Amino acid sequence: MSNGSSITHFLLLPFADTRELQLCHFWLFLGISLAALLGNGLIITSTACDQHLHTPMYFFLLNLSLLDLGTISTTVPKSMANSLWDTRAISYAGCAAQVLFFFFFIGAEYSLLTVMSYDRYVAICKPLHYGTLLGSRACVHMAAAAWGTGFLTALLHTANTFSLPLCRGNAVEQFFCEIPQILKLSCSHSYLREVGLLVVTSCLSCGCFVFIVGSYVEIFRAVLRIPSEQGRHKALSMCLPHLAVVSVFISTGIFAYLKPLSISSSSLDLVVAVLYSVVPPALNPLIYSLRNQELRGAVRKLMTGCVSSAIHCLLSSAKGSQCRS
Repeated sequence: MSNGSSITHFLLLPFADTRELQLCHFWLFLGISLAALLGNGLIITSTACDQHLHTPMYFFLLNLSLLDLGTISTTVPKSMANSLWDTRAISYAGCAAQVLFFFFFIGAEYSLLTVMSYDRYVAICKPLHYGTLLGSRACVHMAAAAWGTGFLTALLHTANTFSLPLCRGNAVEQFFCEIPQILKLSCSHSYLREVGLLVVTSCLSCGCFVFIVGSYVEIFRAVLRIPSEQGRHKALSMCLPHLAVVSVFISTGIFAYLKPLSISSSSLDLVVAVLYSVVPPALNPLIYSLRNQELRGAVRKLMTGCVSSAIHCLLSSAKGSQCRS
C-alpha cells in the first residue's frame, strides 16, 4: 500500500511511442501554443490600448483571453517538454499545480462566459439600462467574482484530491494531470468526498448552463422583434461569437466527462482532452475577430503601428540616430 506522501512523481500518458511522432506532437503543440499566444495577446493589447474598446463587452473579452492563455500554459508546455525529452514524468508537486491551475482557469472561464451572456442579454434586451446595470464597478465585481469562484473551487478540489491515499500506481491515463484520473489511483473510500464535490460543482455548472440558455432565449426573442434587417444583423453579430465559444467549451467538456464508457479508450480520451483543453484557447480569438469589425480594426491599427515603429527604427538605425518608441 502506498499513499500520496510516498509518490514522488506521476507518469503521464504519451501521445506516441516512436521518436518521429513525439517530435510531430511537439511541433504541433508548439504551433497551437504560438497561435493562442498571438491571438489572445493581440486581443489583450488591442483592448487595453484602444479607447474605443473600453466597454464592458471588451473588458470581459480581455479577461477571457487572459484565462485562455492561462489554460493552455498549464497543460501544453509540460507535454511538449516530455515529448521533446522522451519522458513521461511529472513531479508530485507539479501534478498538483496542474490540477489546481487547470481547474482554476476552466472554472473561472465558465463563470466568465456566464457573466458575458448576462452582458449580451442586457445589451440586447435592456439597452436603456445598460450603463446602469453594467457600470465599470459592476463589471470589475463580476469579473472578480468569476476569477474568485474558479480559484476557490479549484483550491477545494485540489486539496481534497491530493489528501487521498493512492495505492494503484502512479500512471495517469491522460497527457496532463486531472482530477478524474487521479481518483482512479485512490484506494480509499474517502474518494467519495471528492465525487460528492464534483457532483455539487456539476450542479452549479448546470445552473450556469440554464442561465446561459435562458439568456439567449430572451435575446433571440428580442432580436426577432427588431423591425429592421440591419438591426437584427448587428444584434446577432454581437451575440454569435460568444454563443459559438460557449458551444465549443460546453460541448467538448460534456463529451469528455459524460461520454459512455463503452466508447472510452486511451486514444479517444487523448483526442477529446486536446479538444476541450488545447483547441479552444487558440480558436477563441479567431471566433471573436471573424464577425467583429471594431476588434479587427483595433488589431489592424495595432499591427500597423508596430510595423511603422519598426520601419522608423530601422531607418533611424541606418542614419546612425537613436530609435525612439
